[in-house]
Amino acid sequence: QVQLVESGGGLVQAGGSLRLSCAASGRTFSTYAMGWFRQGPGKEREFVAAISWIGGRSYNTDSVKGRFTVSRDNAKNTVYLQMNSLKPEDSAVYHCAAGRSVRNYPKIEEYDYWGQGTQVTVSS
Repeated sequence: QVQLVESGGGLVQAGGSLRLSCAASGRTFSTYAMGWFRQGPGKEREFVAAISWIGGRSYNTDSVKGRFTVSRDNAKNTVYLQMNSLKPEDSAVYHCAAGRSVRNYPKIEEYDYWGQGTQVTVSS
């Protein structure tokens, strides 16, 4: 069982930055691939970024490439999402997710555990 708790969301002006954190419980954190998803008002949950269990590979959706960076610190059981050059369309609730056997990183069904989310609001 893995429990995930996100933090770091808030209100920021367009062009600003935020760093989200996702703290995981459990001693097997390092064996899980980690993903970040977001869900805006009236929208479906969408893939943002992911990182492999060993941290050697990361994946971003096209709309955030060059602006968002996902990383992890297995010693701290934490995964991060550094978000720069934020735009109003990035406003959403951001969720982290953990998956034991993820092959298709953008696919929601690949993940076993989810956090409650943290709100990110970008003002224009």
